[in-house]
Amino acid sequence: MDKRNLLLISNSTMRGEAYLGWCKDMIADFCRRHNVKKVLFVPYAGVSLAPNGLTKSYDAYEAKVAAVYKEFGVKLTSVHHKALPVNAVYDTDCVAVGGGNTFHLVRELQRTGLMQAIRQRAFDGMPYMGWSAGSNVAGPTLCTTNDMPIVMPASFDCMGLVPFQINPHYTDFFDPKHGGETRDDRLKEYIMVNPKATVAAIREATALLLEDGKLSLIGKPNKMKVFKTKMENTKEYGLRSKIDFLLKA
Repeated sequence: MDKRNLLLISNSTMRGEAYLGWCKDMIADFCRRHNVKKVLFVPYAGVSLAPNGLTKSYDAYEAKVAAVYKEFGVKLTSVHHKALPVNAVYDTDCVAVGGGNTFHLVRELQRTGLMQAIRQRAFDGMPYMGWSAGSNVAGPTLCTTNDMPIVMPASFDCMGLVPFQINPHYTDFFDPKHGGETRDDRLKEYIMVNPKATVAAIREATALLLEDGKLSLIGKPNKMKVFKTKMENTKEYGLRSKIDFLLKA
């Protein structure tokens, strides 16, 4: 029996909308369905939200996210206040991992022991939600992040809550004035040197939801693109598409 309950959101902000505004109802519904009253927040991807060091940055990030969760009656507390971070994972209804820099997030998850603790609890059924970097780390590795490697984690390994790679903020926009690689080019490079991998590239204003063993794409009607080794197998999938095959990637 698959106990995982995952909400993996591509992005937290949309132009012209409040922070987490586009997905607030989605998060609230997820919390209600799983009777979530308190959330442990992981802010370690947020390295530039305040000018006076990481602790201030984490405080600012926590306040920003907590204000949104408070609107639908859920108490959110950041793990950076906890003397024993791993213990805190076993004393919460849900873990939420925010976006920012994935390399810094992964280094801190590994350093604190949170990576393994969250993985264990999520496979035991604890609801997990993430956005941007927080969704990327739900896959096997961070290798399909869009971020710069500002620090070096112990390894690129992540939680493996799903067996496929995730690329959040996916776009196939091509600027004819730009001479560099497109996102598709970058993801195809990854696939070429990791031929057994599958990448789910999720566009903004969408999320992946795993409940009751069923995986679905939710949000606004933006299609997801799935990359596999044989490029002819690269396809797009909409909100009503069957995508459970990704769980066997």
